[in-house]
Amino acid sequence: MICADLLGERARLSPARTALVEVATGRRFSYSELDGRAVRCARMWLYGLGLRPGSRVGILSGNRVELLDAVFAAAKSGIVLVPLNTRLTAHELGAIVRDAGIEAFHYDDANRATVHRLRATADIPHWIALDEPDDPADGDYDHLVLTLGAGSSVRRRCRPEDPLFLLYTSGTTGRPKGVVTPHRQVAWNAYNTVVCWQLGENDTSPIFTPIYHAGGLGAFLMPLVAAGGTVVLHAAFDAAEVWRVIGEERCTVVLGVPTIWKMLADAPELATADLSSVRWFISGGAPLPRHLIDLYRERGVVLRQGYGLTEVGVNCFAMSDEEAWTKAGSIGRPLMFTEAKVIDEAGQELGPGEVGELCFRGPHVSNGYWNNPEATAAAIDRRGWFHTGDMATYDEDGFFSIAGRAKDMFISGGVNVYPAEIENQLLQHVSLADAAVIGVPHPTWGEVGVAYVVAAEGAEVDTAALVSFLEARLARYKVPKEFVVRPELPRTAYGKVVKGELVEDWKKRQEA
Repeated sequence: MICADLLGERARLSPARTALVEVATGRRFSYSELDGRAVRCARMWLYGLGLRPGSRVGILSGNRVELLDAVFAAAKSGIVLVPLNTRLTAHELGAIVRDAGIEAFHYDDANRATVHRLRATADIPHWIALDEPDDPADGDYDHLVLTLGAGSSVRRRCRPEDPLFLLYTSGTTGRPKGVVTPHRQVAWNAYNTVVCWQLGENDTSPIFTPIYHAGGLGAFLMPLVAAGGTVVLHAAFDAAEVWRVIGEERCTVVLGVPTIWKMLADAPELATADLSSVRWFISGGAPLPRHLIDLYRERGVVLRQGYGLTEVGVNCFAMSDEEAWTKAGSIGRPLMFTEAKVIDEAGQELGPGEVGELCFRGPHVSNGYWNNPEATAAAIDRRGWFHTGDMATYDEDGFFSIAGRAKDMFISGGVNVYPAEIENQLLQHVSLADAAVIGVPHPTWGEVGVAYVVAAEGAEVDTAALVSFLEARLARYKVPKEFVVRPELPRTAYGKVVKGELVEDWKKRQEA
């Protein structure tokens, strides 16, 4: 049976080992202690509040041990946890609460104001404060788990296809959808990551990305727990703190997104950071610019690139340290028991070097979207293949590379253009700190590119110089016909550029 009570199993095998270091408080928890907390949270839900297996519990909180209590309690109890994006407005959260049918809602002090506004539209029976309550009638988490959650076990066994999480997508291309993430998917992602990325009990990893995102859950929280390693939990991302903690806690493997790796590279603390314990870094969430790989290599650290989606598990590929350099720009080979293929618009499988849509099939694929059979049918075909919407190619050695989102691709003069390729080149120019390319209508060529760029600190953007730089590296039809300088680009909490906002900005510029 595949179920996702990874913490319970690891606590049985390694009760005294350090499971968690909470950076904000300095507290350290053994596997036995962390498991006991999760048991009490699960008992509070089931036997105190009277929730049933399958009931949905929402949590709106920054990274902290109480959030992990809920994650692991869900794996024990059959409760479906809905981790919520702390950047969303009360209006956006209200839509998710209603869609998910949330019956209990945990929140921290930082989100009290949002919760106060949310109450007007959200009919939730149980509000639970992790800190100060927004309303005197709300439950106090510490009191509830000590009283209603007292006990040492949870009398519940979960099945592989029981839903464990509803993970709402970022909504960069439309209204957020709840991805139904079963126990089987979470457990398989953990096992496969441990085996294919060669994690072990001596590994320590900092988590500074938000746990409400699939990336925070799948890399490296669940895999590290499965392996018996140590998770170092940051309340939020702070470059100086991350570099300090990597040295102090002897961290070995570190996940970030390209935006974070650039911020860490720009931090003055990198020059003196103790990286002697590090085995490798890995980037995900968006295409990784080659110059960042080079930069960290100069510092003596391997920076690998990974790939995954909420719907198919956040870890789908692997590569060795040597391959991170010899195959720079690639996301690696598919993990064990992960079927991957590239198809054309007619659904025919393509060969090496051909660009098409990336599809997956295997035990790491989710069960589709909550209350949305149309979206599920559109994403998962009758043979069980999940269609990612990402354009990819692979070489003769079986290494895959991402060309960009299918929806980002534009056609200029009858030729497909993938913005990720242009962005990768732009980010190698010394005058730029950030860049994103969109396709816009053009009377002659059908569509052309527009580049939104952010100047590097102390630099000025010279459009002519950028055009010359790109013309030496790319075919002329790929070079953007317009450059827009902005102080920053709109990004999701996990580092993805919200290109819809850039498209709207361009339209407004045309109307002005």
